[in-house]
Amino acid sequence: MNILVKLKETAISVLPTVLIVLFLGLFVVPMDKILLARFVAGGFFLIIGLTIFLLGVDMGIQPMGERCGSELTKKRNLSLLLCSAFFIGFIVTAAEPDIQVFAEQVKSLFPQVNKLLFTLVIAFGVGIFVLLGLLRSVLNFSLKITLLFFYIILLLLTFFCSKSFTGIAFDSGGATTGPMTVPFIIALGIGVSTVRSKSESNSFGLTGIASVGPVLSVLLYSFFLKNAEASDAGLFLQAAGLEEEVRAGLFSKIFMPFVKVFPSVSKESLISIAPLFALFVIFQFSLLKMTKLQVVRMSIGFIYSFLGLSIFLTGVNGGFMQAGKVLGEILGARAFASGGIWTFLLIITGLLFGAIIVCAEPAVWILSEQVETVSGGTIKRKLLLLFLSLGTSLAIGLSLWRSISGFNIKYLLFSGYFLALLLMIFSPELFTGIAFDSGGVASGPLTSTFVLSFTIGAAQACGNNSDSFGVISLVALMPLIAIQIMGIIYKLKTKRIKKSGGDDV
Repeated sequence: MNILVKLKETAISVLPTVLIVLFLGLFVVPMDKILLARFVAGGFFLIIGLTIFLLGVDMGIQPMGERCGSELTKKRNLSLLLCSAFFIGFIVTAAEPDIQVFAEQVKSLFPQVNKLLFTLVIAFGVGIFVLLGLLRSVLNFSLKITLLFFYIILLLLTFFCSKSFTGIAFDSGGATTGPMTVPFIIALGIGVSTVRSKSESNSFGLTGIASVGPVLSVLLYSFFLKNAEASDAGLFLQAAGLEEEVRAGLFSKIFMPFVKVFPSVSKESLISIAPLFALFVIFQFSLLKMTKLQVVRMSIGFIYSFLGLSIFLTGVNGGFMQAGKVLGEILGARAFASGGIWTFLLIITGLLFGAIIVCAEPAVWILSEQVETVSGGTIKRKLLLLFLSLGTSLAIGLSLWRSISGFNIKYLLFSGYFLALLLMIFSPELFTGIAFDSGGVASGPLTSTFVLSFTIGAAQACGNNSDSFGVISLVALMPLIAIQIMGIIYKLKTKRIKKSGGDDV
């Protein structure tokens, strides 16, 4: 593993976003220079943190997940496998930093929501559906039929859910698949499938199925709320408060916010890593029984993951998030007041962010690497990232259009999922599994901080606070369509080459 290669890849992913914001902030919609300097510093922390985190995943989290999946399957004890799957899904999700932040954001919009109960509802949904996903893999049941069945239930329940809470419910499916949850769930699914099935198409789909759980559980939870309509009070007060730090001498103004957030994000990272490491220790003594060298290597991997995630989240919370919100507010206010060219500029900016920011998500890198490995290199990583970028770009563009117009997100969700389910008929099952996994991983910490802040800023400037949520759900939806279209193209190309007698797909 070459750390310089990873450093180069992550830099190429993050730097375009930095350059776009700098260009807009300096020449198009002038922003506070200190805020821009902090944004650049945040970008540097993102690059370093993501590189170290991915190194740690390769050394610790990914091999642990694959070994646990394969060893649990080899025990031929279905009850042990399923109970372990539920426990793993529940504990990892409950500790996910993205979920803690998301629950706080929901409570600010819905004061009647109990934050702890809301978190546990989401974690329970993930645990149940990780269990069901592994059961499907063990029984070798059709992934397409499984997804079709559960998504039909979701869409039917959406008819009875309020407009405001619909976006929250579908956002929860993307928020759960954070930098800690995804690597382990994907690796767990691959570990089980390698023992139970020789088909590469059975290696993916577990993350996609797991993403259904929180949406379903949150939809059901909303029916028990006395009033499931949004309140505009208090949304994102924490982010607004951070703007006061911009006004404090030069070095201190730029770097003090990073120093202030580092202890809290380190604590969040430790809380995220600790349950997985505890599981590693338990499984080592009871199941894995690896050599001392393997244990040391994996332990170092967990340390790298902790350090990388802490640095990554420090960059996001200390620089990226505030700049995104301010930029969204400025562009949104001008679009709302003048329309025309400013509306066009707002949506184009969202399209550009969507096209490049998904490639900076930690889980996207992990998924793309595993897809290329499992497919034996026939599915190129760069092509997968291209289709993911196109889908995410369209999702963020639509979200910004909704921020201005305020139309009901149910229309987009129904039509989008109907198209995604229709494409399953024609797409190879491997690509369907990758597509539904991609829907979860595309909406990671960078999307739910910078992009969510950008769209919330635009929505608030346009007076549509109740439409602030929904961008994560659309980001999670679009890869379902884009990757399956990629699969259909791949299928047609393969058939054409076989007919012409060629060997290279």
